[in-house]
Amino acid sequence: MTDFSCVITAGGENGGSEDPDALRASVGSVLAQSLRAAEAVVVLAPGADAATRTAARALADGSPDRVRLIHPDPAARTTGALRNAGLDAATGRYVLVLTPGERLHRHACRNLWQAGERSRADLVAGRWSRTVGEGGKEQEPPWQDELYARSRTVARFAEAPHLVVRDALVTGFCLRREAALRHGLRYEEDLAHGEILFGPLAAAAVGRIALVRRLIVTGRAVPDRARDLTALLEAHRRVAGALDAHGLPALREERERAFVQDHLVPLARSFPRLPAARRTRVAATAARVLTAPVPPELPPLERVAATLLARGDAEGVLTAAYALSRPATVCTPVTAGEGGRVEWDDRCPVDVTELGHQYREFGEARLMNRLTRCTAEEGRLLLEGRLVLPPHTVPDAPFTATLEFRARGGARAVAFPVDDVRHDGSGITWGARADVTRLLRPLGVRDTAWDARLIVEAGGVRSVSDLFGPQDLVERAVRFTARPRLGQLAGDTWEPYITLKDHLALRLTARRRPARTTRRLVRYATHFRPARKAKLLARALRKRLDRYRSRSFKATAYNAWLTRLPVRRGSVVFESHMGRCYGDSPRAVHEEIRRQGLKLRPTWSYDTSPAGFPADARLVRRWSWRYLWALARAEFWVDNQGFPQNLRKPARTTYLQTWHGSAYKRMGLDETRVRLQNAPQRERLQQAVHRFDHFLVRSEHDVATLARAYRLREDRLLRTGYPRNDALIAERTRTETEGRLPRPPLATALGIDDHKKVVLYAPTFRGGPAAGGKQARRRLLLDVREFAERFGDSYTLLVRAHYLEAARLPVCPPGTVIDVSRHHDVSEILALADVLVTDYSSIMFDFALLDRPVVLYAPDLDAYAEERGSYFDLREKAPGPVAATQEELFAELAELKKSDIRHTSHRAAFAAEFGAYDRGDAARRVVAAVFSRQGASRITDHHDRGAGR
Repeated sequence: MTDFSCVITAGGENGGSEDPDALRASVGSVLAQSLRAAEAVVVLAPGADAATRTAARALADGSPDRVRLIHPDPAARTTGALRNAGLDAATGRYVLVLTPGERLHRHACRNLWQAGERSRADLVAGRWSRTVGEGGKEQEPPWQDELYARSRTVARFAEAPHLVVRDALVTGFCLRREAALRHGLRYEEDLAHGEILFGPLAAAAVGRIALVRRLIVTGRAVPDRARDLTALLEAHRRVAGALDAHGLPALREERERAFVQDHLVPLARSFPRLPAARRTRVAATAARVLTAPVPPELPPLERVAATLLARGDAEGVLTAAYALSRPATVCTPVTAGEGGRVEWDDRCPVDVTELGHQYREFGEARLMNRLTRCTAEEGRLLLEGRLVLPPHTVPDAPFTATLEFRARGGARAVAFPVDDVRHDGSGITWGARADVTRLLRPLGVRDTAWDARLIVEAGGVRSVSDLFGPQDLVERAVRFTARPRLGQLAGDTWEPYITLKDHLALRLTARRRPARTTRRLVRYATHFRPARKAKLLARALRKRLDRYRSRSFKATAYNAWLTRLPVRRGSVVFESHMGRCYGDSPRAVHEEIRRQGLKLRPTWSYDTSPAGFPADARLVRRWSWRYLWALARAEFWVDNQGFPQNLRKPARTTYLQTWHGSAYKRMGLDETRVRLQNAPQRERLQQAVHRFDHFLVRSEHDVATLARAYRLREDRLLRTGYPRNDALIAERTRTETEGRLPRPPLATALGIDDHKKVVLYAPTFRGGPAAGGKQARRRLLLDVREFAERFGDSYTLLVRAHYLEAARLPVCPPGTVIDVSRHHDVSEILALADVLVTDYSSIMFDFALLDRPVVLYAPDLDAYAEERGSYFDLREKAPGPVAATQEELFAELAELKKSDIRHTSHRAAFAAEFGAYDRGDAARRVVAAVFSRQGASRITDHHDRGAGR
């Protein structure tokens, strides 16, 4: 008996595949398994074509010991019947079913077998991916991240609801064959896509289930939802019925929502790529079979798409498809509903208030421009369309329009007048005739694609929109003579077409023999053997150059050679938050040096853009050669986070580490994650910390936590407070003597009304940066839209995401919610705020110096403290109330004056304990200790004794 029997069907009705290549790929993946005791059971349908039969026989003859060819009963014609025949013929301890084209990962059977033997589970499931797009790219369903976050065993399927809520068990799982026989598990032979039903029934029957976080199957085909909607819906209904039979109505409701998101919404998204006649047929089918109400918990655009599908509105679904791919675009003349709601339109009264279209004015709103006609007329390109224009966005001025074609990837554009512009209350109907032959003169090389867009102006305000159309809108016979500047050998014909993004564009093609011959010659010249060798040589050269530009090479060159350069006296390299901003304590130190007129040469590093950095300083991009040169020759390093760990500090350089905040959560070697690292990783961290010559602390709490966590010696600590907090001490003094008004200039720049109080929401960092060094976009725990609805008349909410993250904010009424995450200096924002809402961020230690209300919104306080660890009980020492739910937070904000009175003494004690050394003169004291001539001499002598660290 083998360990694994992999059943693969060849042919069959109701979704059977007759692609010989797909069959070979699936069988080949079984034969390539690292677990050699795996067999392929190929079930050949009686009606399979000759090519499939030949391929199946060749596979069986080529590996007779591992490939068995099964000829089922002639009555077995459906895919379900063939799979049942395969289950009957299987001899392995475990049985797994593959659809032709699906491929097992090389270690799939081994991983499943090990998990099954270890857990004694009857069903073992793992990840799978599907093939999307024409390029064959593999993509896993996003919900698998939660389901397979870790390998585990569950006693019943309800403990892992995604197994049945989503179509998780359509592939990528195996059954213990003895359990399948014991429970009589069979595929429904009359049901197309029977795998949707079989998996949940098996999970419900067997009980114990093992989940493996490894990838098991690749190459699953995306179902043709336009063709198979009825079959998919029938399979879904049977699964929903099974959930009801097990007394799980909540899971059934979740599955209803998941079906809409996994099948109906993708079906709606596909409408622009379907021919008009097929769109009509699919919409009619949907109207006939979709009888259940649309789940109200869905996001608004998904709810709109599902509602229009259920109504059979093909044109409406086409519009919704464009909106789904561009949520910020206004696609219908939204209408006002009851209670201040905003609805999709008169025919589909779905609430879309949260999209925020009602708050966008003409020029700010992105408007859908539906192309209704694209044809040739008297040698010119005739375009007609309609621009959506909600009534509230209509300016009080006449409209003018210009049609523009812009070279893709370039700056060149050609404009054509639009003579026919008519406003009818809910939109603008327009028409243009473009003489592209005479006026559109491309070079003919690298500017062969030109995108069209419409520019509408009214009262000096412009609205720019692409021209949206379905793929079948442009007739293939519509062509125009082209006159490239390089001559017609570069191309001779303009062809309008619809791009993959559903927008109109023109492309330069070769239709006549001279141009076609030229292109064939160019292609031959760039693809024949010497050209291919030249390309390979150029690619190798680029790889070598990329290596020289890599951080690892730069670090090696820096440590080996640049650190030997002599120090340039008076040079200082400043960096704040790894070059992401000009702010924090390094900025305060720099400005104090400038105020005192010290003859120092400042250099600031920036990560992506130099915008906002001081004009009187030398600017270098982080990790550039100029950056490394500046570090190697600097007399002083100043930063608040840490210069790159793998860069050694030159022997005569003094490193001032201002740090970025006091600690509530455990840091450094106190953190569990760091303690679990291997010795070389911990050593690298310690070496990076040992570069510090001075480390600023603002209280003895910092000494007991940060200094101990990073193993900093006493003589490295400067008890000066944080220079960035000098501005907060000064602001508190000013408000105590002069009052809160006038507000700082930042309030005017942000457009904040004087009568509104300002609430700053600044949550802590909750994860690592996104791939490629980009900021990770995360959903906030606070529902800012609901905040705007409740408090928008009296409060303005400022949202400050952590510098390694970016907040995803919904559109809210103007002046209610403002994202200030990109503002360089957080101290300016703190000085502006009347109230701080945070969770575990160190920003609460700074804000307490202002003696203004602090509310801690910490719904996961206990779990966070247990996972990350903390230095004190936050509830015991908090400077303000700790809200566990959003309702508690809103209640505290509604009664802010009473809450403030109750917590005044707590806030004072908090500031005294954690900010004892913040006295308003930290920058002056730091500059005196580190940069003055006497201080510099003293520090240099001290550092010489520790050279080589």
